[in-house]
Amino acid sequence: MEAEKKKQIRVWCDGCYDMVHFGHANSLRQAKALGAYLIVGVHTDEEITKHKGPPVYTEEERYKMVRAIKWVDEVVEGAPYVTTLETLDKYNCDFCVHGDDTTMTADGVDTYHLVKEAGRYKEVKRTAGVSTTDLVGRMLLMTRQHFYRGQREYEVGKEGSSTMGQDSAARSPWTGCSQFLPTTQKIIQFSEGKEPKVHALTATEMLSSIVAYHPQPGDRIVYVAGAFDLFHVGHLDFLEKARAEGDFLIVGLHTDPVVNSYKGKNYPIMNLHERVLSVLACKYVSEVVIGAPYVVSADLMDHFKIDIVCHGNTPIQPDSETGEDAYGIPKKRGCFKFLDSSNQMTTEKIVERIIQHRQANRAHPSHVSLIHFSFRQVGI
Repeated sequence: MEAEKKKQIRVWCDGCYDMVHFGHANSLRQAKALGAYLIVGVHTDEEITKHKGPPVYTEEERYKMVRAIKWVDEVVEGAPYVTTLETLDKYNCDFCVHGDDTTMTADGVDTYHLVKEAGRYKEVKRTAGVSTTDLVGRMLLMTRQHFYRGQREYEVGKEGSSTMGQDSAARSPWTGCSQFLPTTQKIIQFSEGKEPKVHALTATEMLSSIVAYHPQPGDRIVYVAGAFDLFHVGHLDFLEKARAEGDFLIVGLHTDPVVNSYKGKNYPIMNLHERVLSVLACKYVSEVVIGAPYVVSADLMDHFKIDIVCHGNTPIQPDSETGEDAYGIPKKRGCFKFLDSSNQMTTEKIVERIIQHRQANRAHPSHVSLIHFSFRQVGI
């Protein structure tokens, strides 16, 4: 047994992890697959500001978000921006893992040059079609290409933003829709790591629900539903509270048109496929219902054997077509509960932060940041 412990491969990853999305989570999933124990170092606000410009999330928010990713075993706060052999040795890590993109310091030095030279560096594939810069572009230009209605709802489009005044064939990776291509394999990889089992459902139900694993007899099953757009610390704290209400947490995700009907503008910023993976990466989540109905019906509750339905502090709007209370059935059954996560973060506040960064960068044009880089690429 002792010999097995000594052979345990410990993997190191580090980064800013600002506006954590499923691309970050997928990188960490791949890193964890290369070993048995994954340690993730997260840089401070000061270090990121020095090398890239101020982050959108605070360091405390970023620490919390990374800790909640299901493949992460340990988080090191305030990790150095340049990865050193001393850091790997301090945490007894065999090697460092990073995506196949280059990260540089403010002085133009590869942040992984030391571990690369020592042969203690491995690369994993970056998740195509998503980046912090891409998400920022969607927010600032208020594009709607990342989701469609009707027959085009699940189409991956290729056009750029109509506000850019470019030829119709031109496309910017910062403003067009996501080029992320969802597959069942990707969803399986983001589930609990077990082969998905299928209930005795209709074909439609099989497509709309991906089962990460089955609840055990006697488990108290909790259900929550919403957009969970730009998955953030507010969502995280709410899901942690919801999970504490039982043993098995099911998250219902509304379709893009449904979310747009109650949030308006160009929401959701992330399309349904992207939101599914973002939520599945959270360690508190047991199962996701893809394209959940806005109204929590008796059929849904009975099918999933739901014991309690929870909702956070966001206003509950009646169904846009029937005017029905979305939580009318669970309220009648006496199994509905409001949860206060004590976190006031919302997707809208994230967008406000982005706008503030834009204004700050215009006031100080010499200050270059990731967000400023996004503005320059999209011409605003």
